[in-house]
Amino acid sequence: MLHSALINVMVKAARRAGRSLKRDLGEVEHLQVSLKGPANFVTAADKRAEEMLYTDLSKARPGYGFIGEEGGSREGADKSHTWIVDPLDGTTNFLHGIPQFAISIGLQREGVIIAGLIYNPANDELYIAERGKGAFLNDQRIRVAGRRQMESSVVACGMPHIGRGDLELSRAEMTAIQAKVAGLRRFGAASLDMAFVAAGRLDGYWERNLQPWDMAAGQIIIREAGGVVSGIAGDDDCLKTGTVVCGNEYVHGELVKMLKPLGG
Repeated sequence: MLHSALINVMVKAARRAGRSLKRDLGEVEHLQVSLKGPANFVTAADKRAEEMLYTDLSKARPGYGFIGEEGGSREGADKSHTWIVDPLDGTTNFLHGIPQFAISIGLQREGVIIAGLIYNPANDELYIAERGKGAFLNDQRIRVAGRRQMESSVVACGMPHIGRGDLELSRAEMTAIQAKVAGLRRFGAASLDMAFVAAGRLDGYWERNLQPWDMAAGQIIIREAGGVVSGIAGDDDCLKTGTVVCGNEYVHGELVKMLKPLGG
């Protein structure tokens, strides 16, 4: 399949960093690990992958700004374009040898995400989307699921852990939704949860306490797959609020109805 020059740049950078992560996954017990916060680890692999991505993306598109989870914001001469990158989403999974982690790259132009890539090196699944051009998984067009009954839907969520999140609110949310759906899942990598919604594997997903790099790529991939993405208020920007709800139009609307009264 032919891709645009922009997507080719993103794919090449992601695959190079992905090869490094896959090698490190095989040596996970030997990784250098430093403590960034309670139960929130950052690895040498994480930092190395981000530097690879920064180097490759900056070489291909000189002057673009860069926001990464590890290195923070790096301004470029071109103020209208910014890469928003998570070099290793699902760090805890990675550290435990669980192959559910991803590289996430979004490109923002004048405040709007125009391209996104999510890549899991462990199984070589590559999700891409460019504004107005559809969403793809390994070059096959993807669409959100078409279910219109919550009782037959499978929905993913985030869960608080030590040092992060509101446990009581999470319990209230899960109680409200568990009673209405066929299944609830927690996979541990926000970008891949969003990719699974885009591919129709999950019917919906919600989470709080996220960062822009968790959602930038997933946001455009879901929208280009025909889905709806917002914050928990239902009409807000998830990149600004740090909360996300997504699914097809019906599932998104039903999740918002259940979640919003509990706290937007």
